[in-house]
Amino acid sequence: MLRDVIDYHGLRRDVRQAGFFETEQYHPLYMELKTAITQGQLVAVAGIVGCGKTTLLQRVQAELVREREILVARSLAVDKDRVNLGTLIMALFYDLATEKEVKIPPQPEKRERQLLDLISKRRKPIALFVDEAHDLHRKTLTELKRLMELVRQQGDLFAVVLAGHPKLKNLLRHPAMEEIGARATVLTLDGIQGQQQEYLTWLLEVCVEPGHEAVLTPAALERLAAALTTPLQMEQYLTLALEEAYRAGQKPVTPDIIDSVLAKGLNDVEPTLARYGYTARAVADLLHVRPAEVRAFLRGQLPAGRAQEIHHELRAVGIPL
Repeated sequence: MLRDVIDYHGLRRDVRQAGFFETEQYHPLYMELKTAITQGQLVAVAGIVGCGKTTLLQRVQAELVREREILVARSLAVDKDRVNLGTLIMALFYDLATEKEVKIPPQPEKRERQLLDLISKRRKPIALFVDEAHDLHRKTLTELKRLMELVRQQGDLFAVVLAGHPKLKNLLRHPAMEEIGARATVLTLDGIQGQQQEYLTWLLEVCVEPGHEAVLTPAALERLAAALTTPLQMEQYLTLALEEAYRAGQKPVTPDIIDSVLAKGLNDVEPTLARYGYTARAVADLLHVRPAEVRAFLRGQLPAGRAQEIHHELRAVGIPL
């Protein structure tokens, strides 16, 4: 956000730097997650794009590091669709080794044996965090499960925390993934669902200088809260509204300004599917239909009856449209 916009509205900071909003769901979810970690479980945290998964994981990791009861390892590889077991083992070596220079054996057998020895020497439960895990290959998930079994067989505790779009939850529930899904604890992060107005009110309280005039009219705040569902959306469109109000020389922000910046088709089928982690090809694989039929569905070119069938099938797997 431009400095002039911040000064015009009397902000003390950019709304995208507000910090952490603790929802009613956060504490019980954190306790469930920590319990699963201390038991050496495979945990999946699923939530739509922008609902706060990464922020939640950062908070959980910081708490675990502060408490010093569990060792934290993280996979930092960005291209998750190319991440394999070797990549995750490398992350464990880097975060658990005490030597300055980490030497990882290239041979799988020797590598795994050294990793197991390293885990035993640390003498604490270990949690490996993998964000954007919805892009992991099924083979990688299967191999990760086997690594967890090896660690358990030698009497140590090793938990894996996967975070990703609802696509990850649906993948683990798929009958073909029963070997892993039946052993996984799946937690759903709802973000600020049902607390949109509370989140916006908090956001403004944190970001607006004390004693300054209201930035949004009550009606504009209600309009924004009714149209949006995630912190990411709230921050994006509030920023756009503040910038538009600055250009128009108007304050506080009114519902008309909110309407002018909201994207058309914000909650259409295609962007909704994207928030749940699904491309047209991923939907085709999920529903066992041709990609061309899915593309026709997204463009509104299917016969009404067939389009309704696909709507029903998507809702059945947990994608509300």
